[in-house]
Amino acid sequence: MKILIIGLNHKTAPVAIREKIAPSDNQLTDWLRELVRLEGVDEGLILSTCNRFETWLITNQVEHAQAVVVRLLASKGHMEVDTLEPHLYIHEGEAAVAHGYRVASSLDSLVVGEAQVLGQVKQAWQLASEVGSCGTLLGRYCHQAFRVAKKIRSETGLAKNPVSIASVAVTLARKIFGVLEGHACLLIGAGEMCELAARHLAGQGVRILVANRTLERARELAMRFDGEGFGLTDLERRLAEADIIISSTGAVRPIVGTDMVRAALKQRRYRSQFYIDIAVPRDLAPEIAQIDNAFLYDIDDLEKISRENRQDRDMEIAAADAIVAGGVDDFMSWVRSLDVVPTLVALRESLETIRDQEVEKALKGWSTLTREDRDRVINLARIMVNRILHVPITQLREHGGHQDGTALVEAARKLFRLGEEHQA
Repeated sequence: MKILIIGLNHKTAPVAIREKIAPSDNQLTDWLRELVRLEGVDEGLILSTCNRFETWLITNQVEHAQAVVVRLLASKGHMEVDTLEPHLYIHEGEAAVAHGYRVASSLDSLVVGEAQVLGQVKQAWQLASEVGSCGTLLGRYCHQAFRVAKKIRSETGLAKNPVSIASVAVTLARKIFGVLEGHACLLIGAGEMCELAARHLAGQGVRILVANRTLERARELAMRFDGEGFGLTDLERRLAEADIIISSTGAVRPIVGTDMVRAALKQRRYRSQFYIDIAVPRDLAPEIAQIDNAFLYDIDDLEKISRENRQDRDMEIAAADAIVAGGVDDFMSWVRSLDVVPTLVALRESLETIRDQEVEKALKGWSTLTREDRDRVINLARIMVNRILHVPITQLREHGGHQDGTALVEAARKLFRLGEEHQA
């Protein structure tokens, strides 16, 4: 069995491609069930965030599983396989283990060190557990990823001054206006990303507006920051009030179009508005960027800003990578040890079968032996086999999980002809 990861992210695919492979919360369970029904996929989970989509798989048919999963993703995105494949990355075995750990630890994130991705990995594992697609191997891998991520956060400086996509969006707004005091910011959506953005805006003298499909949730979030909340039905009417618009909803198509923006600008006497779209699929129509006095930034634009953060974190990243490497070694040792157990069982069964057969032959010719003598012979044979097995079994247990363990296990199977029918 091998771990296989197939995915795409902000480094390999533009948002125009990523938003096509971005299931809504309502679709995620169905996508996951379809995934694990594919031939060759034994276990699986789906990690879907604003910056990436990945399938984490357990398979013993790597090439076949890769082919059927890529076809499934292409069909979900209404694309040809040839269109999707150049944007995909595929990792298997040890490389896949390392990749997953880096993802969970936010080392592979658009903003290195963001805290949200670990929670997203945990949610992906939880859904897979509920669906029944996460078994022993994938479950062990996920929990190891959680431990590695926790160790990195506690033993390196990546957790200091935590950053997120939302914080980068606010940093961009600050660069645009210099001082945010006196400006109005409209948050479209009341989920985690918009809540984080509101926290970063708090205390900077910004008037906060929140528009959300659920009015109660909009008002609840806005009240926590002395703002005002309203429903999406009022969005078009209230859009002109905002200087900065940050949007992150779960909508499957844009909720702010060019006509809305043109009308808002007209109300504002064409004072500039800055739109920041941190949703995938996008909430704001890309054509907004073509309108005079409307300045649109999407999640790919935020990556450029995040690079500045990465320069200051290179030393911490090196320390985190060392922790990842240690976690990979531990997990691969455990995986290799799984091969040892059936070999140990087969080795003992093989020699005990030979023992029982030979003792039975010998005792047939000794009709004059007492019951006590027969028991002594049986016990002697048992002790001899245990003594013979002691060294090879000890060596297999001690070294089976090491780097050279596979060769040792294979040698034992060949020497004792394990897996072959014993010829008496």
